[in-house]
Amino acid sequence: MFDSTDVPATQAPAAGWTPEPEPGTFTLTTHAVLRTVADPLGRLRDFSGSLHLTSGPRTRLAEGAALLRSLAEWSKRSATSLNGPIGPHRRWSWAEASLDDVKIVREALGGTVNDVVLAAITAGFRALLLQRGEDVTNRVVRTLVPVSVRSDSERGVYNNRVSGIFPGLPVSIADPGDRLTAIAGQLSMLKGSKQAVAGDTLVKLAGFAPPMLLSVGARLAARTPQRALQTVTTNVPGPQFPLFVVGRRMVYSYPYVPIMGSVRISIAIFSYCGRLFFGITGDYDSVSDIDVLRDGIEAGMRELVIAAGGPPGPAPRARRKRATRAAPSRPVSPDRQAAVRSGKR
Repeated sequence: MFDSTDVPATQAPAAGWTPEPEPGTFTLTTHAVLRTVADPLGRLRDFSGSLHLTSGPRTRLAEGAALLRSLAEWSKRSATSLNGPIGPHRRWSWAEASLDDVKIVREALGGTVNDVVLAAITAGFRALLLQRGEDVTNRVVRTLVPVSVRSDSERGVYNNRVSGIFPGLPVSIADPGDRLTAIAGQLSMLKGSKQAVAGDTLVKLAGFAPPMLLSVGARLAARTPQRALQTVTTNVPGPQFPLFVVGRRMVYSYPYVPIMGSVRISIAIFSYCGRLFFGITGDYDSVSDIDVLRDGIEAGMRELVIAAGGPPGPAPRARRKRATRAAPSRPVSPDRQAAVRSGKR
């Protein structure tokens, strides 16, 4: 769909294709029996490999201690107004940041790109909660952060080996530098605890459950209120060179991620051509103040740049609202004007 230059690529004519013969009953039965035997063996092999991710017992003890510390993070109280029933309609807004600003913050304050992005998002949620009058003292916003659990041999392979970690965004911290330090330390601990790998292992073990039980469990999980999780933040790295469609350059690429269950807000981030593009999805009825979150994210990034000794940057751009055009007035006859003046209908 996309080209790397403004000259559209010409596609070669498709080669001839002949479908394979339709398999018979015996072939289908044989393949089903083989899969029934081979799939559990493969899952056991993956599970046993997950139990031996490290070489020495000392390292395993350190990972176990980190896992216990990560579980202790769940004892922190979370924000309350971010969970609840959601309706059928959505609100969507967007924010932007520069990767050059992220580089300035990383060089001065440390952390990774993901740490800096989450610190800016934390500032946005802090602004949203304070605007709602909610107490943020010693509170966090629990978020799901998808991470890759591919092995070294799977680098460059596109598959679904993705699990998640659940950091608590420290909305109680007002200082941008301290906020970034807290997030960087927490993510480092979560990665060291192998929390994401443990989740991936549980997914593999799900292959041993009957499909009917899995479907019932999935429906039950979707209907159960998820009070422990307030949002989802997913960061997708994109190309840092321009892309073209039929000779036209793609200037912006704002992502969208849906909401479900009792999670009323989700945020996706996509990097492209030196810019970070945030797509913010919210429930229409309960997140009418979604622009407060959006402005808070951009303000949080500017705070980080200033704390890192960088330039303050330009003022936030005003979003132009779509103008509403009045319906054209129809000419009124003299008789109608006289009737209106006399009070007749």
